[in-house]
Amino acid sequence: MASQVIVYGGSGALGTALVKFFKAQSWCVISVDLRSNPEADHSVNLDSALSLEAQAHQVLGGLQPRLDKPVEAVLCVAGGWAGGSVTSSSVFATTDLMWKQSVQSSLIAARIASQHLRAGGLLTLTGAQAAQGGTPGMLGYGMAKAAVHQLTASLADPASGLPQGAWVNAILPVTLDTPANRAGMPDADFSSWTPLSSIAKELFEWASGRHRLPSGSLVKINTQGGETTFSV
Repeated sequence: MASQVIVYGGSGALGTALVKFFKAQSWCVISVDLRSNPEADHSVNLDSALSLEAQAHQVLGGLQPRLDKPVEAVLCVAGGWAGGSVTSSSVFATTDLMWKQSVQSSLIAARIASQHLRAGGLLTLTGAQAAQGGTPGMLGYGMAKAAVHQLTASLADPASGLPQGAWVNAILPVTLDTPANRAGMPDADFSSWTPLSSIAKELFEWASGRHRLPSGSLVKINTQGGETTFSV
């Protein structure tokens, strides 16, 4: 029977790359997102207008009939970016959005892992290197990603409620090489941007039980001259 992975945020740029890569390795892939990913084996759609608790119930209810055994990995790559300082007129709206996109999605992914991840399986969340320090020009983004870092540490504790031996980390990219980023920053040095395929390949290795760093790690992803490294 094929190995199974749940990609939370499976219709976004990185999520789509993960779905494609894992499918190419003959894994069964379930996408969770606001819209379906036709390349996944199954898609579970959620309604962003619902409360956090209602969204969790919706996702878990959608997953239940599609899973007949625990999954090898839950990969949460949902998120977004928004700038703005404390003086910005939109700071409250953008902070609320960043919290929903990064923190709430990570918490639901953790809940999924608590119910459907196999013992010793992988839960990966998505943080940001910028959030390891101050982010005055992108206040909401920095606060949300810092919360994801804290959640990672909490979930890595043996008392977290995750399955025995579960391995938890957060990936901390800088800039991903996506069509949207290229369109928004056409004059940037793309050689320092991380290809989505590099992350997909590394997460596949982790999900397969290889190349793992200690549970609870905040894994920095850096690309220079087209070469990508993953380090604590």
